[in-house]
This record gives sequence, C-alpha cells and structure tokens, in this order.
Amino acid sequence: MIKGLVVNIDNRFNEVFPSFDPLNLEFTPGCRIIDSFSSHFSFHSFNKHSNESLILCSHQLDEMTIISSENLLHALVITDTSIKNNVATSIAHVHTCNRPVVKTLHYAVNVNSMEAELFAIRCGRNQATNSTGISKIIVIIDSIHAVKKIFNLLSHPFQTHSVSILCELQKFFALNQDNSIEFWECPS
Repeated sequence: MIKGLVVNIDNRFNEVFPSFDPLNLEFTPGCRIIDSFSSHFSFHSFNKHSNESLILCSHQLDEMTIISSENLLHALVITDTSIKNNVATSIAHVHTCNRPVVKTLHYAVNVNSMEAELFAIRCGRNQATNSTGISKIIVIIDSIHAVKKIFNLLSHPFQTHSVSILCELQKFFALNQDNSIEFWECPS
C-alpha cells in the first residue's frame, strides 16, 4: 500500500455523450430543415452498374466544375476519407473563384468511415461559408449514402454529427433565400 499518494482524476473524459437527442430543436416537426428548406439542397447520384452512366457522370462533373469555378458565388468542395491502421484521414479541398484552393486535412483515431465522411463534409462546408458572398456550395463526395444520413432524422449512431451539420446548414440557408447546397456523387 502506498501512503500519501494523491491521484487527480479528470472526470470530463468519463462523461456519457448521447448519440440521439430526441428533444433537439432540429427534430421538432415544423423546425426541421427538411420542412423549412427542402428546396435548398439536392443529391446527384449515378448508377454504378453501367459504364455509360459513369461516362455521363464524368461529363456532368466536368461541366459543373467549370461552371462553378467561374462563378464568384459558388464554392466547390471535394472531400475524401480513408482509414488505414485504425487512423482515419479526412481531406476537404475547397475552391472559390479567383482564390487559391484551401486544403483541410484531419487525422482521427478510432472512428469509422461514416464518421470520417461526415467530418469531412462539415469541414468543407465550414471552409466554403467562410468566404463572403457564397450562395451555393457544391460538395463532391464518393459516398452519397453518408450525405443522405445527415438528412435522415430517424435514430442512428451518427445523429450527433447530423444535428451539428444540419444546424450549420440551417443558418446558411436562413442567411439568404437563394443559398443552396448540392451533393454530387463521384465514383472512387
């Protein structure tokens, strides 16, 4: 037995954080982003089983990239994530007209691919809205199912990430009735 040993324990790491908060304002009917701003967001996916679909998707992404790169009001966000040896890497590249590309790189341990994707989306959106005057954000991502989880208000393990992203998007949409976000799926 050790006498006189004083141990200080930081209990903030022992807190339990809920993965679902049914009382959050975002889940109240009438206050949900899908009720108030359903025309402000869209999803563009492609058929992975068709070679022609892949070619069409590539042409659409090329055209959309050229158009958005020339528009001062658009921000183009390209995200990617990977997990190797239990370390997740999230990368978001953000381009707005006449400005250098902003690259945000984050590493995290003990997270799954869905959490890493949601984090990359959030970082990219944050970077895009830091530029003044942005009214349209175009997110190119390789897993459109991760994006659709954000707008799924049913209980799922990533609900805390979804609420955070939805609250930020709601503020962005409320700034101007023309503000919007598009999610484009790009094959890996």
